[in-house]
Amino acid sequence: MMLPRRSVLFLPLIATLIFAIALSATLGFLQVSIPDVFTIIWFKLIGQSQPESVDAVAATVVADVRMPRILCSVLVGGLLGVSGAIFQAILLNPLADSYTLGISTGAAFGASLVIVLQIFGLNLPTGASIPVFAFFGGAATLGVVLYLAAGDRRLSSTSLILAGVIVSAILSAAIGFLKFLADEQVGLIIFWLMGSLAGSSWSSLALLVPTALFGTLVGVYYSRDLNIMATGDRAATSLGINTVRLRTILLTVSTLMTALAVSVSGIIGFVGLIVPHMLRHMVGPDNRLLIPLSFFTGGLLLLVADTLTRAILPVEVPIGVLTALLGGPFFCILFKKRQQDGKSDF
Repeated sequence: MMLPRRSVLFLPLIATLIFAIALSATLGFLQVSIPDVFTIIWFKLIGQSQPESVDAVAATVVADVRMPRILCSVLVGGLLGVSGAIFQAILLNPLADSYTLGISTGAAFGASLVIVLQIFGLNLPTGASIPVFAFFGGAATLGVVLYLAAGDRRLSSTSLILAGVIVSAILSAAIGFLKFLADEQVGLIIFWLMGSLAGSSWSSLALLVPTALFGTLVGVYYSRDLNIMATGDRAATSLGINTVRLRTILLTVSTLMTALAVSVSGIIGFVGLIVPHMLRHMVGPDNRLLIPLSFFTGGLLLLVADTLTRAILPVEVPIGVLTALLGGPFFCILFKKRQQDGKSDF
């Protein structure tokens, strides 16, 4: 059970996230007040036409353009935050995330392959094909990583990380080859690999919502086992935890979350790396708190970053570039501070 004193952290965090969503919806070329935003959302939810007091253009912009992108940014950030927390707990490594195992690169390769095939004249429905290819790219990458690490029956962290580095290097070269094949239209792949939520829609939400709910609930369900596994495989096995089965289940679920996030937004770095690491310093290593908090904090972080690039900056910068610029130095400071404190674990 969560400690009541710490569980109250969820209330201000959720309230902040709701306020940030409403505030973000007011920002942009067309200014809309917060009361009007709530009115537009309410009438959209109940399926009635907007009242005359609300401008029709503003209602269309908020309901059909801004809100899908805003909610997608929250869900993608949440998915990356939860998957990062699970990867770090499984591998017992604060530097681990979906990139460590090559899963994001695999999903990116699958989506890039679709783009190249379309360039060469193969007709595929983009909305359906990119998520499907991204998922199978990430899943296939996980399968190869597990196969390479299978020589170690315990699926140790070292074996998984080394296998992930090898597969990621190969896939990075493959993506480079796809860029070469794209020739003059290589910009399509490059912009997508940099990350962007500009193409978000309500259909994207239909893909992300069940994935976020399922993945987060699975992570919370196994959070106690992850806490025990942090004491070592021998201690966990003696307490009746099948560490191989637990790793396989959580790796599969985290792969699903990462692949679908990448299929919607492209590659967005540092969210899954920074968020769990930062929260671990604030609330401790208890995964019962860390995993759900990672969802809300990751969603808030990516929402702020997307709002900056969409409505504040004079030119829309790919969000993956922005998160790297903001998150990279921050993570370097945290990493250096831990070295100075003489801490090597998490």
